[in-house]
Amino acid sequence: MGKSYGFIEIPGVVAAVNALDIMLKTADVELATWERKLGGRLVTLVIQGDVSAVTEAVEVAQGKAIKKPVSYGVIANPHEEIVRLIEKSASRFK
Repeated sequence: MGKSYGFIEIPGVVAAVNALDIMLKTADVELATWERKLGGRLVTLVIQGDVSAVTEAVEVAQGKAIKKPVSYGVIANPHEEIVRLIEKSASRFK
């Protein structure tokens, strides 16, 4: 199993924290980065881990989060440019 990224875009910071908590408790994944848009009315969470763990975490969170995600997805074995983009986003919070 290779490296993978999972994405959930969800309305509201509280719902995002709830979704992240679900994902972290569901599988062996970690937060790669996150971003608030529209003044926090829309939050994108990016998790990372192996493909099966990320897939499970995203699927469970999209079904159990306190708000329905606007969008979600998994990228298995991401291209090096995707990895660079995520790392660049994450470096803003260090």
